[in-house]
Amino acid sequence: MSARKPPSGGKSLRPVVGATLLTLLALLALGGVKSYRDLTLARERVRELEEQIRAAHERIESLKQEILQLKGDPNTIERRAREDLGLAKPGELVILLPDEEEEDPALKPEAPKRP
Repeated sequence: MSARKPPSGGKSLRPVVGATLLTLLALLALGGVKSYRDLTLARERVRELEEQIRAAHERIESLKQEILQLKGDPNTIERRAREDLGLAKPGELVILLPDEEEEDPALKPEAPKRP
């Protein structure tokens, strides 16, 4: 028997099939790279969110401890009311001083200028 002859046009389909396969492989590779990048970004986001969750749990525990202290000690409640809210007993005079960070720069004395 003799070898197959190309179709009537005289051209083989092999180059077309090969080019198609190469194109498909290239598309799959590009899709894989994008998927890997997306997966890496998603894992990074998960780590960030887990850190935020951990910090939130720590804050919750801290607040629970603060609640227990406030429930059990009336002196702590009074101190917090005085410090945080500026409350006072009848007849007391409260003088609130601004925090250093909140001071108005216009109110600060100027440094002497050297001639």
